[in-house]
Amino acid sequence: MTRTAAWGVAAVLLAAASVAFGQSALPDRLPAQEAAAGWLRLFDGQTTFGWQPRGDALWEVDGGALRGHGAGDGVIATTAEFADFELALEVWMDAETGGAIAFRAPVEGRVDEESSFEVALDPASTRWPAGSIRGVARSSAAGARLRNRWTPVRVVADGPRLIVEIGGRRVLTAASAKHTRGVVALRHRGSGTVRYRNVRLRPLQLRPLFNGKDLTGWKPIPGRASTFTVTPEGWLRIQNGAGDLQTETLWGDFVLQLGIFVNGDRLNSGVFFRANAGQFWSGYESQIRNQWEGDDRTRPVDFGTGGVYGRQAARKVVSNDREWFTKTIVATGNHIAVWIDGYQVADYTDRRNPDQTNARRGARTAPGVISLQGHDPSTDLMFRDIQIAELPPRP
Repeated sequence: MTRTAAWGVAAVLLAAASVAFGQSALPDRLPAQEAAAGWLRLFDGQTTFGWQPRGDALWEVDGGALRGHGAGDGVIATTAEFADFELALEVWMDAETGGAIAFRAPVEGRVDEESSFEVALDPASTRWPAGSIRGVARSSAAGARLRNRWTPVRVVADGPRLIVEIGGRRVLTAASAKHTRGVVALRHRGSGTVRYRNVRLRPLQLRPLFNGKDLTGWKPIPGRASTFTVTPEGWLRIQNGAGDLQTETLWGDFVLQLGIFVNGDRLNSGVFFRANAGQFWSGYESQIRNQWEGDDRTRPVDFGTGGVYGRQAARKVVSNDREWFTKTIVATGNHIAVWIDGYQVADYTDRRNPDQTNARRGARTAPGVISLQGHDPSTDLMFRDIQIAELPPRP
């Protein structure tokens, strides 16, 4: 499938989901097809988990939307960084308010058209009509009706190529390499109210880490009990334990997505990263364990699937054994974010003293291998669609 076709399919899926969800409480997991396509729910519709406000505006969750209000100018920004992506959301604003979507914005400090790309959403502006990227290019959406209605907006940042759509119509295509990575931020400007909902993002430019045929590019630590095979379906299967299958390439800041199937009950495994080549079970570990206490999925056992093992438990176990789910790990600097089927379960900043040789002892930002764990004799897991995108260096 071409990238253009993939965008079209994803847009249809997103539109259908938006209609289905409406303003009601959103489910934790995205539909399987949407999750497998790589979509992430940046805003869960219920909390500000994974977001931080900056500036004078006030932010709260109201009716499944992020509501910005007050008399100040400010943004609410993701804690995770992205480089190449497709972003889709809906925006609503009253007559006293202007909005904007900033992307590839700095992780700290002021967010504006100098420090980021900022998509203007103020329909009253003549200099930068709605859909313009301030300081880069004007849109063709002058006079767009954005007041007192929910309007879908789509932004694509694919290398220097930038696309903006409003209400399903493309209003801007531009090119700029001014900014290469950063957070996503939603702006409130004025004295009224702006709302954002159904905020979703799909990372782009991921490339396969596993070819579905053999273990090219991977290397098991010798002398360990796990077996690593490729199934007739093209899945990577790990059985028995303990074992460690590592990439031959080192990765520092990245977006990693992979499909996982746990072929058993409450089995234990993990995805390690920034680990030492040839060293057993080193680095950070994103846990795989679909187990919780009693009937409460918000009480994970042993950090739970998506938790950062030993550092932060998953806020909720959303995946199940014996069914495919998609895990997304975004590691940037000392920050780690994890989504399971599009639902963010971990948002961890490592504030320990730096240790560039061992993430078990301190904060490691240096590149390392990615590895898949065979935990014990009961291990039986399968992995597919293992894809990764390396993020460019921070400015």
